[in-house]
Amino acid sequence: MFNLAATLIAQTAEDGPEFHGPSINEFFPEVLFDIVGIPVTRIHLIQFLSTIAIVVIFVLGTRRMRIVPKPFQSIVEMGLDFVRVNIAEDLLGKKDGRRFLPILTTIFFMILFMNITGVIPFLNLAGTSIIAVPLLLALVSYVTFIYAGIKKSPKNFFKNSLFPSGVPWPIYIIVTPIELISTFVIRPVTLTLRLLMNMMVGHLLLVLFFAATQFFLLDLGGWWSALAAGSLAFGFAFTLFEILVAVLQAYVFTILTAVYIQLAVAEEH
Repeated sequence: MFNLAATLIAQTAEDGPEFHGPSINEFFPEVLFDIVGIPVTRIHLIQFLSTIAIVVIFVLGTRRMRIVPKPFQSIVEMGLDFVRVNIAEDLLGKKDGRRFLPILTTIFFMILFMNITGVIPFLNLAGTSIIAVPLLLALVSYVTFIYAGIKKSPKNFFKNSLFPSGVPWPIYIIVTPIELISTFVIRPVTLTLRLLMNMMVGHLLLVLFFAATQFFLLDLGGWWSALAAGSLAFGFAFTLFEILVAVLQAYVFTILTAVYIQLAVAEEH
């Protein structure tokens, strides 16, 4: 049955219009204009809009705060409390949680707002779908982790990280290179790639389903419209899933940053 459907689609493509699926080139859009010699593309504009949206929402939400908050202030406070209670203080405690709260809050909402643009009509691309933003945030997370560890224990941070206590000295020949790679190399790489790949794949899937809907309905027509209904339903389902992924990736990135900081300020360091 599946072979027959594939054959029919292939024959139709040969005799009629050709289907063009999503391409990786969408993440390398044309340059729209330059700012002081710096090229600006569509994704850069989306990143600018996301940043402006974050600033406007938090300025308006915290400008005239009241003891009995209005609905908009309540929503902003709920978002801030989510990061403070469920990520910062839950993992780092109240003292260190409040100390690193600004950077954790910035990371969470920056990723969330730039991720969610991937499902907003007329934008349809996540600001985190090119490596610059995930890499920058991973470096911020990495530097914060190193800073927290050195601040906590200037003399013993690197020693305890690379030479964990309780391990026989000969075993350090194996353990130390593993700790070096896993702690100081793999962490920023995995933070970058996890966020980048999730947003890229999500965009490609959405484009695939909605492009297939247009192809079946407008280019082929006839009984192919039944397949258009199916691809459209999958497109809407994956849109909802992509919203979940956008929130989840912001949460995962932020909570991993908090975990790394917690490991850096642990008592053994």
